Amino acid sequence: MAVRIKSDLQITKIRKASEIIADCFEIILPYIKPGNSTKDLERVIEDYIIKSGGIPASKGYCGFPGALCISVNEELIHGIPSSKKILKDGDIVSLDIMVWYDRCVSDATRTYCVGNVKSDTKHLLEITKQSFFEGIKFARKGNHINDISKAIQKYVESNGYSIIKDYIGHGVGIDIHEEPEIPNYDVGYKGVRLEPGMVLAIEPMVSSKSSKVKVLKDKWTVVTVDKSMCSHYENTVLITDGDPEVLTLRGDKI
Repeated sequence: MAVRIKSDLQITKIRKASEIIADCFEIILPYIKPGNSTKDLERVIEDYIIKSGGIPASKGYCGFPGALCISVNEELIHGIPSSKKILKDGDIVSLDIMVWYDRCVSDATRTYCVGNVKSDTKHLLEITKQSFFEGIKFARKGNHINDISKAIQKYVESNGYSIIKDYIGHGVGIDIHEEPEIPNYDVGYKGVRLEPGMVLAIEPMVSSKSSKVKVLKDKWTVVTVDKSMCSHYENTVLITDGDPEVLTLRGDKI
């Protein structure tokens, strides 16, 4: 399938979906604390998405049961919200939120500290987030996907961490997963040339130790094989004639 160039109307709708996600990351902050369950977090997010005129895109997607993916500690992605999974002091938790708005969709993830988190774990989160910003320096007209990928890998590995290679970013906007694929590592070829109107979900996934992962028996939750902490940071990005626009950021909130 060819890479889709979005129309002005589609971009307006993707922008609205992105604004809802950005709001979700703000309103959830008071709830990210020891004693709350991941199901508690899901209720807050789902209620807000619906109240805002959106639809939780994760719910029912390929059979996924949750309104968003919530992954804790060694869980990398696709964690299922549960009333039995209680956040504890020192945990980290990733919220991967996808929202439909008027038949257009956006996608973003944040990883948060729960209570008092070890300094080396905080550093993992900081490096993961910054690797996204290192990557989007190259998200410009005329560059190629692998320019983004190489920058992410170089930054992560130069700081002593491991890139997860089994899961990657993707185009987004009309469908949840579109072309092009966006690896977080150098694939050895240029890949798609970037053009204005492309909308990309760029999402570094980083482990503190091994990059090997596996899927649990629930057939969804992906964890690091060695149970090392892992972090995920993602935004929906619009390619323009100039600087890329990070649609799922709210002003200077990162």
